[in-house]
Amino acid sequence: MKLTKKQIVFILLGGVFITNAIVAELIGGKLINVGPFILSVGILPWPIVFVVTDLINEYFGKEGVKKLTFLTTGLISYTFCMVFLAIQIPTSNVSAVSFSAFQEVFGQGLWIIIASIIAFVCSQLIDAALFVFFKKRTGGKMIWLRSTGSTVISQLFDSFIVTGIAFWLTGKLSFQDYVNMAATGYSFKLLLAVGLTPLIYLGHYLIKNFLERESSVSSS
Repeated sequence: MKLTKKQIVFILLGGVFITNAIVAELIGGKLINVGPFILSVGILPWPIVFVVTDLINEYFGKEGVKKLTFLTTGLISYTFCMVFLAIQIPTSNVSAVSFSAFQEVFGQGLWIIIASIIAFVCSQLIDAALFVFFKKRTGGKMIWLRSTGSTVISQLFDSFIVTGIAFWLTGKLSFQDYVNMAATGYSFKLLLAVGLTPLIYLGHYLIKNFLERESSVSSS
């Protein structure tokens, strides 16, 4: 089966989208110090996810984002099921990784898994809707506004939902600590997303030229 260039673009963007989302979930258990603040290292891939979300929305619309969001949600759930089964299997005596080490790294709590999935779905759908809203308001101009504007709001929901469900509702953090941790995580992700805004323009330029070459070949 020969794929069109637009189908190829969707597959490539979808691959980057899904990979970064799953990687973020797998590495999320590691906490890092950023100055006086403690953050999950899992926030690093998320700005890439939001950049790719905007590119998908730009060329494939809100429905394209929805399809990938629900597909990725299913794949994240599948990944955690496989990890859970892997944890239950006894470790061989010759294994370089001990049972306790493997369990400590990959054995995330149920509430963290639930929180991350809920936050992921909500933030992606919000981002997709806001992207379309800003695009209509600006008449298709000002790419940076619809990209950054949708990310600013959607990542706010993402940060507070995942931290609230995983840590505040379970009693692991006080309300004040929950707000501080969520706000810090949001600020850091926002800085990364804004810093990656040029990638939106680069991606838009590359995809547009790639697709236009197919159009010119078809019309000739």
